[in-house]
Amino acid sequence: MLRFLRDNALQTFLMTRFRGAFVGEDEFGNKYYRQARGSDWRQERRWVVYAGAGEIEPSMVPPGWHGWLHHSIQEVPTAANLPHKRWEKPYLPNLTGTPQAYVPAGHELRGGKRAPATGDYEAWRP
Repeated sequence: MLRFLRDNALQTFLMTRFRGAFVGEDEFGNKYYRQARGSDWRQERRWVVYAGAGEIEPSMVPPGWHGWLHHSIQEVPTAANLPHKRWEKPYLPNLTGTPQAYVPAGHELRGGKRAPATGDYEAWRP
């Protein structure tokens, strides 16, 4: 019950149940809602109900839906109006704190050995 209150799930549940209009669902199962507040689309309230009962992971919102949530685009993103760009990479969860996290060369977890200086650096002298 405390976790339900901590994640503000009660207010989100009530808002979704009584005032929310279902808009769509993304490939991760997140559901998107809106509540019209005025005549202009920029005044409506928009929110997401994340899929699953685990930890809330905002990085799981796809770029198109992120733009819709933040009122950058008016139309609901679908596969028809948001083409996949060739430079877009597939979604990866936030790996910070996991064994798969990025660790640069020279980090203590990678042995702590950095490549020697190449001689093209000159220290600043006041």
